Amino acid sequence: MNKAKTHIYFIPGMAAGREIFSAISLPKDDYVVHVVEWMVPEKNETLINYAHKMSLNVIEPNSVLIGVSFGGVVAQEMSIFLDLKKLIIISSIKSKFEMPQSMLFTAKTKAYKLIPTGMFSRESTLLKFAIGAKANKKLSLYYKYLTMRDKTYLNWAIYQMFCWNRIEQVEDVIHNHGDQDIVFPIENIKDCIVLPGGTHIMIINKFRWLNKNLPKIIEGNFLIKKNRENFN
Repeated sequence: MNKAKTHIYFIPGMAAGREIFSAISLPKDDYVVHVVEWMVPEKNETLINYAHKMSLNVIEPNSVLIGVSFGGVVAQEMSIFLDLKKLIIISSIKSKFEMPQSMLFTAKTKAYKLIPTGMFSRESTLLKFAIGAKANKKLSLYYKYLTMRDKTYLNWAIYQMFCWNRIEQVEDVIHNHGDQDIVFPIENIKDCIVLPGGTHIMIINKFRWLNKNLPKIIEGNFLIKKNRENFN
């Protein structure tokens, strides 16, 4: 009797499209991969309402939900409405306490409101918010993955990221994080699988590690140690 395949639903990072997962390749005999792409939110839509609508795309029972960066934030809120096999986040945070001080200050002063949305048509500005202000010029290649440039969505997503107010983290979330992440520095992150050399875009430049280890993590065959990882 054939083993039933596990359905995996990916949520991309802020402004990114399905192309961000183009290098991710998981065993087709075991997994069916889906990408839940961003929708344009309604005016003044709450994050929880948006997450509920996104969760309606996860139609297979006992699925795995994997969110990247801001997609990890949304995935955690989506999980409230779902019965999942596993919830995994990559290059993300589990509560507002894992945000860097710069983001907390920006949220407190509401400085994000001073950013003209039209600026996001420029590569440098969109990259700054997607992968960090100190990103190397080579990372401009990432720009091609940032296909969601709707002004309503961008304004909404920036607000939701800076002002995410989760205090109690979602139970049983598995967190993968790079120790070179400049958006969410590893110093603020607790209880995660640390990938040495991993940056905020490790979904792209560390895809080989993810392709090898995601199946182990999903099936519970990965030795998880706090703030360490297993390369065997």
